[in-house]
Amino acid sequence: MPTEPGKGSPPAETSDQPSRRSQTLNERLDVIAADIRAREPDGAEVVDRFVARLKAACVGEGAPQIGEALPPFMMPDHDGRLTSLDGLLQAGPLVVVFHRGHWCPYCRTTIAALAEVQNRIAPAQIVAISAETQRFTRRIRAGAGARFAFLSDMDAEYTNTIGLAISIEPPLRDLLERSGKRVPEFQGGQRWVLPVPAVFLLDRNGVIRARHVDPDYRRRMEVDVLLQAIQDLAG
Repeated sequence: MPTEPGKGSPPAETSDQPSRRSQTLNERLDVIAADIRAREPDGAEVVDRFVARLKAACVGEGAPQIGEALPPFMMPDHDGRLTSLDGLLQAGPLVVVFHRGHWCPYCRTTIAALAEVQNRIAPAQIVAISAETQRFTRRIRAGAGARFAFLSDMDAEYTNTIGLAISIEPPLRDLLERSGKRVPEFQGGQRWVLPVPAVFLLDRNGVIRARHVDPDYRRRMEVDVLLQAIQDLAG
């Protein structure tokens, strides 16, 4: 399987731009990507090559599809409380968001955009999953002003079982390390593994009704698309 990507001036993916609610999520992400490319073109090319290899290998295509049930899980949340998929579904439809971590500007921007609409997603709720420990899931949650749960998928075991885990290849690993993004430290382990960012909208039975999986982590599911899918699910 293809492999992926943290002192000094940050290379490729450390810039956060101010959140602009008039922009779509991907417009905000494009601003971040353009700023990174302008500041560190060589690093951006490393990312481009990595993403191209992931796409050529069809990474993420084997993840659960629309009409399938998302496999069950149980993970600790940001406060260390064990949380299961079945327990979350008891409250209704669920948006499951897989993200790379607090250090990723694309993920911070995505989580912030979701937090902006967290009062508008009823009857659904959101849960965010990464391999990071509670120390760091609490950081991204607080920074975004999110009130939904953040779960820790230790060693990315669940992410791997559903076909979303990718290993970080040496060029991108070096890029992250030079910018202080020590992924194994953030995850409490030794492995350089990240998820393909993804969103799954589940109905009350845990069946996937909408899905966004893209090996180019600079592209995410638009919030308006997600809101429309939730509305359609609610009937």
